[in-house]
Amino acid sequence: MSKRDFYEVLGVARGASAEDIKKAYRRLAMKYHPDRNADDKDAEARFKEAKEAYEVLTDASKRAAYDQYGHAGVDAAAAGAGRPGGFGPGDAFGDIFGDVFGDIFGGGRRAGRSGVFRGADLRYELALDLEQAVFGATINITIPTVVACEPCKGTGAAPGTKTVQCRRCNGAGQVRISQGFFSIQQTCPGCQGAGQVVEKPCPSCQGRGRVQQSKTLAVKVPAGVDEGDRIRLTGEGEAGQNGGPPGDLYVEIRMRPHPLFERRGADLSCVVPVSFYVAALGGSLDIPTLDGEVTLKVPPETQPGKVLRLKGKGVKPVRGGGVGDLYCQIDVEVPVNLSAEQKRHLKAFNDSLVAGGDRHRPRSSSWKEGVRKFFEKLGS
Repeated sequence: MSKRDFYEVLGVARGASAEDIKKAYRRLAMKYHPDRNADDKDAEARFKEAKEAYEVLTDASKRAAYDQYGHAGVDAAAAGAGRPGGFGPGDAFGDIFGDVFGDIFGGGRRAGRSGVFRGADLRYELALDLEQAVFGATINITIPTVVACEPCKGTGAAPGTKTVQCRRCNGAGQVRISQGFFSIQQTCPGCQGAGQVVEKPCPSCQGRGRVQQSKTLAVKVPAGVDEGDRIRLTGEGEAGQNGGPPGDLYVEIRMRPHPLFERRGADLSCVVPVSFYVAALGGSLDIPTLDGEVTLKVPPETQPGKVLRLKGKGVKPVRGGGVGDLYCQIDVEVPVNLSAEQKRHLKAFNDSLVAGGDRHRPRSSSWKEGVRKFFEKLGS
């Protein structure tokens, strides 16, 4: 595929100055940089195209060869770069190593020559009662964060003054260090890549442009959230640097224990104490739910541990779907503090059960049979 004209790539005239070429390249690099266009192959190709055009047109000898012979003039020069002595501070090989070593010596990932950084994201754990999670709520939280300095509007310069171009890098945000035949490019230590420096720092933030501060936010908790869910508050994280956008705040839900109910997704469960009389003969109980009291029908001969379901008395999940159920586990309560007369009646009742044989106690009968077989197996 034939290459486009380098002047056309950068959008400048053939007689453009070095400064105009630099400005055009910086604009395109910011627009098409891979860090800003993840998985966009077209943007990556345009970035490489603009970088190649910039490397040629900012090198006096390469530009002269390109103006006279076109792409053939610079492609031939590039072909000879593999020979000893073929490396120079302005060639593509040097720029590749400049990018690599610039990341190492520059302290990691750069924000580009603009020095604009997005603010950091924040995380906050919000503990909720079951009722707040099920029905939703608006809760005020206070978080420590970093905000833009109000007096200087985040510039770091004292009110009434402005930032000036960095003298060390002449506003480029990067400097080159020559080491033998390598040309190492790194973030300018004078301006930290911003290209601008503060001559008179703001007294409120000491020139940093940001200050520590606590702020109160109203968090709207949607109905149906559960343990581990996250609520994203866009732009409520730390302030950006040099005019960069703020980060986000992620509110993570934590559930407080409830005295009556346990939650498992959309379903609720609880333990219901039932008297021996109701468990044996059946009856009705008024039990609480999140919607108010309802009647639970206990069938006759209900055994301890049996679970009865109340359909639609659970939780409606925040991500949609049907309302869950409430599962009631029966706990047969043994009477305490019996009077002498009650004990006599209870003994007489038990004697009548024993006289009736195992038909009144099917679980006891099966348990005894299991015990018998166990000991027979041990004795064999």
